[in-house]
Amino acid sequence: MTDPAGGPQIPRPPLVRLGAPAPWLRLTPADRVLGLADVRRVCATLPAPRRPRMAVPGMRQAAVLVPLFEEEGAVRVVLTKRPDTMPSHRGDVAFPGGKVHPEVDRSLLEAALREAHEEVGLPPGAVEVVAQLDTLSTVTTRFVISPFVGLLAARPELVADQREVVRVFDVALADLLADGVHREELWGPGPMARAVHFFELEPGPGDDPEGTPECIWGATARILAEFLTVLTAGR
Repeated sequence: MTDPAGGPQIPRPPLVRLGAPAPWLRLTPADRVLGLADVRRVCATLPAPRRPRMAVPGMRQAAVLVPLFEEEGAVRVVLTKRPDTMPSHRGDVAFPGGKVHPEVDRSLLEAALREAHEEVGLPPGAVEVVAQLDTLSTVTTRFVISPFVGLLAARPELVADQREVVRVFDVALADLLADGVHREELWGPGPMARAVHFFELEPGPGDDPEGTPECIWGATARILAEFLTVLTAGR
């Protein structure tokens, strides 16, 4: 349970133990390959998003986009990596998105699309929004995050705003679902333990083969884990 060299700084507490195995491990490799039609079908049946179980006064609103496109029959998700100079979540892998600014954003969805355009140059008109996922809250930074699933017709041409993003990349959902990639850790004692999700990614074919593996954790990993659980539940 060590962090990859050069990866995000993960503030593990003194008491950490492994959690439950991922529910999709029962699936064959073929059943873990999803197309956009599969995503569209599942998203059409999702209930209204639930509010977070934990919320405290002073929490700030944020919205993120989960951009998906299909290539060679498999869905891929777009992710970004934050620079080490950011005031929070330094070096973290994240979805495009950020804080809601009420003076310019008329809705949570508009905030997610605006931030995705500013961070990676994704045109809002190129996104078909098919679902809003359950809202979640973060413990340390005190954000309430609303994720939206957006489908893209093809691989997007993206350019990272280096002030907010040092790398933009994509990964197949099948790779996230592969054995040994995901794990759940339980932080804290007994029934008070908090489930924290991790996805450990090796460099992909288009990456530097000597590059450092990426570790997805925190709110992004939690969104991914919950979404992947829903997508594979009926397979």
